[in-house]
Amino acid sequence: MATRAGLLKRSLSSTASVITCKLLVYYKVLITLSGFLSDQRTLPAVMVQIHVKRGEESQFLFNTSVDVSIETLVQQVAQIYNGRLKVDRVCSEIPELADHGITLPPNMQGLTEDQVTELKLTDEWEEKCVPSGGGEFKKDEIGRRSGHAPSDKMKNVLKKTVEEAKALISKKQVQANVCVTMDMVNEALDQLRGAVMIVYPMGLPPHDPIRMEFENKEDLSGTQASLQVIPEEEAQLWWASKEMQRGKKLQDYVGKNEKTKIVVKIQKRGQGAPGREPLLSEEQHKQMMLHYYRRQEELKKLDEADDDSHLQSEWSDRHALKRQFQGLTNIKWGPR
Repeated sequence: MATRAGLLKRSLSSTASVITCKLLVYYKVLITLSGFLSDQRTLPAVMVQIHVKRGEESQFLFNTSVDVSIETLVQQVAQIYNGRLKVDRVCSEIPELADHGITLPPNMQGLTEDQVTELKLTDEWEEKCVPSGGGEFKKDEIGRRSGHAPSDKMKNVLKKTVEEAKALISKKQVQANVCVTMDMVNEALDQLRGAVMIVYPMGLPPHDPIRMEFENKEDLSGTQASLQVIPEEEAQLWWASKEMQRGKKLQDYVGKNEKTKIVVKIQKRGQGAPGREPLLSEEQHKQMMLHYYRRQEELKKLDEADDDSHLQSEWSDRHALKRQFQGLTNIKWGPR
């Protein structure tokens, strides 16, 4: 009996170990499957790609969903569009900051040194806003900036950051099929803000356009830049020569297929419908013109080669041998 009990015990133990091994295998399989399914859930969803244009000029690519409302879409596109303009404005001012220093007070801009002395005007921010590491004097011929420029090392910091910020929101991102987001616009602004803080630790004067841009206090009235800005409440999106109404959703225009690419034109309210999209792109038009030019050159060469004057030559007469045997060669009419 003891022997049977021992055998039974060993048999049960062996069976339990086999079951345990199988359960471990099943558990590992379930873990693998759950991980795979979770990875599938975290994969980025397919989205509608919108190519935003202003007139005929490409601006940026933007990803969204067909369920988005036109109201939200217009707001998002307008924010990115205006944000890119802000980055461009800051990038155009920073090289001036690097070359000629901070901006003079409004009452001193455009005046000569004699006029400043005569009017007894002083720039109280000149001693406060000193560039890091010292600088050099480079007079601003326009009379807009103080002329106390940062050192060459600090200039390189500013100019390199400008190039990086421009590349982040560049129109070339359309060709690279990279979608621009508001986070990318804010990142570009943060890079520019950080570079300015490195060069000017004490900050810029409150009247400096760069600081005003960073604080969203810029005054664009009467400038060309003001004509480019489109306020969110006045922005309109046009697709297929139709205005997208704010009370609808994107799927009301493009359907429910997320794998859709459309060209949308942003316009300011009251400016009318933008021009229709051309049937051929600029590159396709160039290729077509090049093809027709080459074809025309080939036809010219064929016309030049199509000269039949040789047919009047004696060597090209296929009946010459027959007339020679018949003695009909060198026959001339008329008196000799």
